[in-house]
Amino acid sequence: MTVAIALVVAGLVLLTLSADRLVLSAARLSRLWGMSAVLIGALVIGMGTSLPELLVSTLAAARGEMDLAMGNIVGSNVANLSLILGVSVVILPVAGHLHTIRREGVLMLSAVAVFGVAAWGGAISRLEGCLLLIGMAVSGWLLVRWSRQDIAEGIVDVKDVAPPGRSAAFELSVGILALIATLGGADLLLRGARIVASELGLSQGFIGLSLVAVGTSLPELATGIAAARRRENALVIGNVLGSNLFNSLGVAGTAALAGGSFSGDFRGPIIFMVAISTLAGILTATGNRLVRWEGVVLVAAFAGFLTLGIR
Repeated sequence: MTVAIALVVAGLVLLTLSADRLVLSAARLSRLWGMSAVLIGALVIGMGTSLPELLVSTLAAARGEMDLAMGNIVGSNVANLSLILGVSVVILPVAGHLHTIRREGVLMLSAVAVFGVAAWGGAISRLEGCLLLIGMAVSGWLLVRWSRQDIAEGIVDVKDVAPPGRSAAFELSVGILALIATLGGADLLLRGARIVASELGLSQGFIGLSLVAVGTSLPELATGIAAARRRENALVIGNVLGSNLFNSLGVAGTAALAGGSFSGDFRGPIIFMVAISTLAGILTATGNRLVRWEGVVLVAAFAGFLTLGIR
């Protein structure tokens, strides 16, 4: 238990420090490269912090454990739009351009819905997996196009806030190192939490639902909190949108290439996933911002997901 607690503490410290530096580098790169922070948040941070989901789901699918792969994707999507977004908003209300939030939000919701439809029958074929990966490529292209369009039209104000002497290459290198450190911190924390859960005699079902899904979402949580603390609202939104896009299309598509069906019934979790995605979109679009009480609602929704034990 002592070793487990040490792992948890070390993981938390590494997560906190590395996520904060990752956000700083991402914000500076968005200005240096003339890109919107939403794009950097979605493509660089959101997809980068989804690497644990990709690794866990792909390895599980390769071993024939499609239930674990499926549960990880669905649970992570729910955690991103309830726990992670909610906690970030409680720390600092999130505001942004309404049309941008709606546009990227619709893209994310569409990806979640497509993934849900593909998985509804209890299996995702290799062909469907390829189509999901194509959808991921198209989504990335759309994000880049929209970002350039917003900057050209003056909707998004891009300013160079990097300190003198700090080049894009420097910030990119530091950002990559910070991302690796963030993933490492999440791994340490997850390892320690597993040992603690086992020592306390928690059920395997609870461990799988909470530690696998939430554990692989720890980089997103740490990054979301760091972005909120630095008042980088666009990075908070981009982090969540990019992560769910990558989970629903990239991770699910890659896992599906291994083939196989699910032994469990995931229709309940799929419905909850789509519902929480819709709820987050409605709350965000209302008033062009997310305030603290709405963040509390999102966190409560995640607590309900765990309490009800949706399978």
